[in-house]
Amino acid sequence: MFKKDNWDEILQALTANVFRTVLTAFGVFWGIFILVILLAAGKGLENGVKKGFDGIATNTMFMWSQTTSKAYKGLPKTRRYDFRNSDVASLRAAFPDLLYVSPRNQLGNSNDGTNNVVRGTKTSAFSVYGDYPELIKQQPMDIIKGRFVNQQDIEQRRKVAVIGKGVISELYGKEEEAVGTYVKINGINFMVVGVYNSKQTGGNAEEEQKNIFVPFTTFQQAFNYGDKVGWMALTARDEVSITELKPKILEVIKALHSVHPKDDRAVGNFDLYEQFGKVQSLFDILKIIAYFVGSLVLISGVIGISNIMLIVVKERTKEIGIRRALGATPGAIRSQILSESIFLTIISGMFGVAVATGVIALLNMALASMPPGSNTMFANPSVDLRVVFVALLILVGSGLLAGFIPAQTAINVKPVDALRTE
Repeated sequence: MFKKDNWDEILQALTANVFRTVLTAFGVFWGIFILVILLAAGKGLENGVKKGFDGIATNTMFMWSQTTSKAYKGLPKTRRYDFRNSDVASLRAAFPDLLYVSPRNQLGNSNDGTNNVVRGTKTSAFSVYGDYPELIKQQPMDIIKGRFVNQQDIEQRRKVAVIGKGVISELYGKEEEAVGTYVKINGINFMVVGVYNSKQTGGNAEEEQKNIFVPFTTFQQAFNYGDKVGWMALTARDEVSITELKPKILEVIKALHSVHPKDDRAVGNFDLYEQFGKVQSLFDILKIIAYFVGSLVLISGVIGISNIMLIVVKERTKEIGIRRALGATPGAIRSQILSESIFLTIISGMFGVAVATGVIALLNMALASMPPGSNTMFANPSVDLRVVFVALLILVGSGLLAGFIPAQTAINVKPVDALRTE
């Protein structure tokens, strides 16, 4: 098969009608090209969406109290209740698989029109959160100056604050240093000990820069919240799914607050891990669709090659008859036809891979040239070497498939009949 005469014959057969050969090869080229581009586009979209989860502990659920919908133990149906500090301790004791149980409180927001933060002559409205130090491991942010809230702040109820870049842009001058200064929140002075930059992307990215974080215990004391907890962020260990723990967690919380066990409205929750799993399933489906569509296009190209090889065999009937008369075995004839088919399929297919790779490289260059803060849902489209290897196997299999019927047709030609063919 690897003799020079064989390769010369293959090239001669394929270049006898160049235009026909190019048109035939284009089907396989286009099939592989579409397959690689679809897979790269799906990966780029997946990377872009997952970038939005960057820094977030995805094995997390959020939980808050709501109005009850069922009467229970003599308590009315539409009762309102609040989480308490004791709930946090109870959950930590009951569920050792929980990595973090972070209580949170919130004061105001940047959209309610109420100016709650003052610095000098400047006033503005921001979301103020009371949090524990572990929040920084659950929420995507970079501390670009100073530090975040620490355990000493919690224990000593220090009046310190960590502010976002958006807060600085509204309350500070262009070159003014924020760390070490004071801001007044609802009439109470807090010293700024850190500045953060949110890593969150998407529609709320700008608002995420306009938050202020203070120690949870300080928040409760300064703003007269007592031991009230607004909501909690619960993160499970990597080897345990928070989705599996959720029913038991809700059961414990309902028992602590005398809520009917079947009252599904009383405890609000958002399962980030469950939502992340749905997103991952979506991309798995998109990958299957890409393979399906690309395979269909590739099959159409293989059928084209098979048809052309049948025509080539018909045109070379007399030649095949002469070779058979001179002693060529059926295996030699079959090998020659299959070699031509495989060669044409692999060359056109790998050319498709090369062109698709070039297109992906250009697209990555374009994405890299975009401003760093650009909110895009598409990032780093790529195809790994395994896909290229699978594509190569598909090409070899396609070549064999495309050449099998023509090869069988060729060896079934009787030498005497072939010599009579005009």
